[in-house]
Amino acid sequence: MRRDRSQNDDPATLPLPPAGRIGVIDIGSNSVRLVVFEARDRAPAVLFNERTLCGLGRGLANGGRLNPDAVALALASLERYAHLARAMHASRLDLLATSAVRDAADGAAFVAEAERRARSPVTVLTGEQESRLAALGVASADPDATGTAGDLGGGSLELVQLDGGRIGGAATLAVGPLRFLDNGSFDAAAATSAMDQALAAISWIDRARHQTFYPVGGAWRALARIHMRQHDYPLDIVHGYAMAAGDMRNLARAIAGMSHGSLGRMAGVPRRRIETLPLAAILMERVLLRLQPSRLVFSSFGLREGHLYDLMDETVRRQDPLIATARAVGHRENRSAAIGQALADWLAPLFSTESPHDRRLRLAACHLADIGWRNHPDRRADHARDRVLYLPTLGLRHDERVFIALAVHARYAGASQPPQDFPIDLLTQEVGKRAVFLGQALRLALSLSGGMPDILAATRPTLTGKGVALDLPGTGAAIMDELIGRRLVAADKAYQAWRAEQPAV
Repeated sequence: MRRDRSQNDDPATLPLPPAGRIGVIDIGSNSVRLVVFEARDRAPAVLFNERTLCGLGRGLANGGRLNPDAVALALASLERYAHLARAMHASRLDLLATSAVRDAADGAAFVAEAERRARSPVTVLTGEQESRLAALGVASADPDATGTAGDLGGGSLELVQLDGGRIGGAATLAVGPLRFLDNGSFDAAAATSAMDQALAAISWIDRARHQTFYPVGGAWRALARIHMRQHDYPLDIVHGYAMAAGDMRNLARAIAGMSHGSLGRMAGVPRRRIETLPLAAILMERVLLRLQPSRLVFSSFGLREGHLYDLMDETVRRQDPLIATARAVGHRENRSAAIGQALADWLAPLFSTESPHDRRLRLAACHLADIGWRNHPDRRADHARDRVLYLPTLGLRHDERVFIALAVHARYAGASQPPQDFPIDLLTQEVGKRAVFLGQALRLALSLSGGMPDILAATRPTLTGKGVALDLPGTGAAIMDELIGRRLVAADKAYQAWRAEQPAV
């Protein structure tokens, strides 16, 4: 039986075990996806993430019914995904249906069969609820997000105002690409007119102008990937990718007018997106014309992550997602679970003038500094650097991600340079030198301590007029040898290189 989400059966109000895996099956207009989260931590690991491209909403605007071929595929996928989630011991499994099922004349029949196959209830989200969860997904990744989040699915676009992560005005527009496709083709003029009419009806949209726009959804991420390829962007991560609004308007305008054949020959265009990409580009251009944003920052976090964020306790939500991730990884993989904080405290005298922003990045690097110890010595620097660079963490700009990875590389490789394809160009000279100094200081600290926090307590680094020195009170002198001396000299050399890049006061 079809159920609309209400306060009484909202998944956020249902009892949640204190720990355990959480499965979310997102029944969208274009795809059905299962994500199994390891727990409801602030930055939970994803145990499983798979989707099936079904196209439930294909042709919905014409006949008002779900695509029959897509229904069969979606039901089979739902049954399999529910089975997988239970096999993975998910303590909770939530099935969330969005615009296609919500709007279709046969949506109730689909929900009844889906519930029978999956042996779990299906919650059909209202437009308002879908918008809210999409915005929470963006806010979960960037707690300070301010501007407008736009989550594009196959059947609808959710636009939501954000102010420091708090939700303001919201709208759900039935202008997803699948709404306009008819046997693979579409009327561009009619689609543009419908999109403009839908955007014009949003009462708050003019108040949201000239801020950041946060695009969400696979079709819009495909546009970001094309732009990254065209500009030889050095980091292959869409989440957090920032670009000027004018650049995206130009790209969207070009993509909107391209044939399927031309798109297929373009680098970075996924084959599965060729049919819908021109419509997604038209919609992007129309949204940008209305919002006039200062810039775009792409997000890979939407409804599913927003749903999980909605389930979290408020105290968990307030945690810094970067530090939560770094601490969890460090606790699991460092030689000592306590070494991360001990390193941060030990290094503090060397960074006494740092900003809160820089202190946050240093703390994350300290928690991740010992994660490569199990690897072969010849590969530790490469493995740890790449692991950090592509760590699926939140709350990080691309340059911040590169900073931490460079520091961890220097912790293992010393003065050796990272490989040529490392995206060091995303950092200024001064910031790059600071990362290397941090890494060399971590190298010194971990050589002194062997990764054990108690040993660090017997020593203290200092900055003198000449540079970096070690204070060895009491028994600390017993752990000073030729290797530690060389590491101290290397740390001081890195400090002098960083200091040379700092502006004169």
